[in-house]
Amino acid sequence: MATLELLKYYPVAFATIAGIVGLLVGSFLNVVVYRLPEMMKRAWLQDAREALELPLNDESTFNLAVPNSRCPCCGHAIRPWENIPVISWLVLRAKCSGCYSRISIRYPLVELSAAALTFATAWHFGFGLQAAFAIVMIWGAIALFLIDLDEMLLPDAIVMPGIWIGLTAAYLGVFTSLQDGFIGAVAGYLLLALPAGVFALLRGRQGMGNGDFKLMALFGAWLGWQALPIILLLSAVSGAIIGTIAVRARGTPYPFGPFIIVGGLMALFYEDELYALYSHVSGVNIGAIF
Repeated sequence: MATLELLKYYPVAFATIAGIVGLLVGSFLNVVVYRLPEMMKRAWLQDAREALELPLNDESTFNLAVPNSRCPCCGHAIRPWENIPVISWLVLRAKCSGCYSRISIRYPLVELSAAALTFATAWHFGFGLQAAFAIVMIWGAIALFLIDLDEMLLPDAIVMPGIWIGLTAAYLGVFTSLQDGFIGAVAGYLLLALPAGVFALLRGRQGMGNGDFKLMALFGAWLGWQALPIILLLSAVSGAIIGTIAVRARGTPYPFGPFIIVGGLMALFYEDELYALYSHVSGVNIGAIF
């Protein structure tokens, strides 16, 4: 405990240690991003077969821990020294030691991003509960960002615990009060759910996934209802610009979750500054209203 207390007085050491932990967690996040959607698909398939009274698939155990990581091309088991964040990728020259197929640069980029964001969070908030909770939010946000980008899916296995952790932080008064966090969770959900429901009634189709509603509830629980307007503004503007470009380029729908996540994280770090900037540019003191 005394050693931990020392970190309060050495912010560089605290941020550096946090960054190293973030690097290790980033390696695990790569596993989560790949395996969690696959686990969900397998569970859905089994549920569907059971509902249709078809024989269940006799599949081997597949979760975040089992089986051990393997090369998707040749099945080569990844040995411990081949799984060191970033370093192994560099030493192996981005190739599998078994079949020499390319290892995506995304793996070290995710690890480095987790390290950098964890370092920045520890540095910004300093030693204490705010940094601890914010780092947890950052790790969850990275996983959700990548999964939604890949699969257009925001797993309840991450989002729902995230809401409860956010409410716990609110109960402890870390970023907001419990009252504001509770209102934020409800308002965040309804803020997107109500217009999406109207759209579905008018157009006869769903225009936004339920996961986006829960994601807004998550940030409302963490940061309070006061942060919701700036999060919605940032996500809507960036989503409209980048999403339109992406749809024209790919011809397919683009997930909205990553824009909510970026807006939420910007509010986590710079909510007051963003409101001040908006007020300066627009002439409307929205920060005073919310």
